[in-house]
Amino acid sequence: MSEERLVLARGSYAEYRRVRGILQQETTSGALLLVAAVAAMVFANVAPAAYAGLRDLEVGPDILGLHLSVGHWAADGLLAIFFFLVGLELKREFVAGDLSDPKKAVVPVAAACGGALGPAVIFVLVTWGDANAMRGWAVPVATDIAFAVGVLAVIGGHLPAAMRTFLLTLAVADDLIGIAIIAIVYATDLHLEFLALAAIPTLGFMALTQFARRWIRKHKIISTAVLSVVAFITWVFFFNSGIHATISGVVLAFMVPVGASGHGSGLAQSMEHLVRPTSTAIAAPVFAFFSAGVTLGGWQGFVDAVTSPIGLGIIIGLPAGKTIGIFATTWVVTKIGHARLDDEIAWIDVLGLSVLGGIGFTVALLVCELSFGQGTHEDDVGKVGIIVASVISAVVAAIILGARSRHYKAVEEQEGLDSDNSGTPDVFERNSANPADSVRHPRTCPG
Repeated sequence: MSEERLVLARGSYAEYRRVRGILQQETTSGALLLVAAVAAMVFANVAPAAYAGLRDLEVGPDILGLHLSVGHWAADGLLAIFFFLVGLELKREFVAGDLSDPKKAVVPVAAACGGALGPAVIFVLVTWGDANAMRGWAVPVATDIAFAVGVLAVIGGHLPAAMRTFLLTLAVADDLIGIAIIAIVYATDLHLEFLALAAIPTLGFMALTQFARRWIRKHKIISTAVLSVVAFITWVFFFNSGIHATISGVVLAFMVPVGASGHGSGLAQSMEHLVRPTSTAIAAPVFAFFSAGVTLGGWQGFVDAVTSPIGLGIIIGLPAGKTIGIFATTWVVTKIGHARLDDEIAWIDVLGLSVLGGIGFTVALLVCELSFGQGTHEDDVGKVGIIVASVISAVVAAIILGARSRHYKAVEEQEGLDSDNSGTPDVFERNSANPADSVRHPRTCPG
């Protein structure tokens, strides 16, 4: 008799360790983003002229149109580093993560699609008839994994391994959808000659990372400088091609080889360790600082923003659209596949993760600027909506998941973790020769 297929089931010990490590790093990123966003809001409302002057200050050479505002450099330049890191995570998921197994990937990928469609539909319905407002239909589509994990850190660190894995895989698939939207929907005035030129340094980057790995590891400083120059040239050509320049980061990341196990072997892992501090401490927070600084204009300005079609479309679209889209799609796909949830997971847990998906920030802010133009009234209104919607999602998710914290802690104890989170789950059979081959022993966990 064949064993019933499980959804949201925990995988190998190596996969558990990888997912847990990534989410711990995202917690730090979320904290820095929050600090940057709060600082921007305070600066923009205490000294709006000074904030706008700093954001709109133009620097850079005129050659190839690179005389840009500081805010533009943050959105198009620094954020390319963030997208390079996202690209590395995407490729690793496709090569060694859950997205490499169609049976495991179908539920989180379908959930991500539902979670993207739901907010877009709600936004369009709310803004129907207002052509200017409807341009922002893609704003509530993206989930910010860093902020979502930050909320989880506040709630408690006892989330079961299966839920952690589902959240990360869902976020990765969600990122892929957001990247596709930015690359396709917001491509304007395409210049194919620059895209053709971009192929040259891209192929050079691929050749270096594929065939000169020993040289890269031996001469870290020189190789980092060379790869950075090649990456910048690629970025410049993408910037002038009409496709948003951040996409260059994803394209270059896909050129980097990933180790077969996805755990510590391969150049992609080395580059991730090298790039993540820059992305976490500089690129994403600086972008947040120059993007989240919305001048509210007092209480009345805030009320006007949240009651406008754009504001309402986002405030309803992110929390409600993500919750309905992720939860309903997960339920339907599970039932169609004649599967069931892992014993340690209940549908209320899936609901909590679905609500958590309504936290949008980094990509949502970028899409808002692309939709309405940086610094415009519609852009400010949309960003107020993103912040309010994210707060609502965070609070509701905290209530739902927080109510289950005792159960999560019991599950964690049954997984054999030490109180300092440094132990090894007893339910895994460790393979000392190859940890990636470690498997999970079946066991029943009371729900």
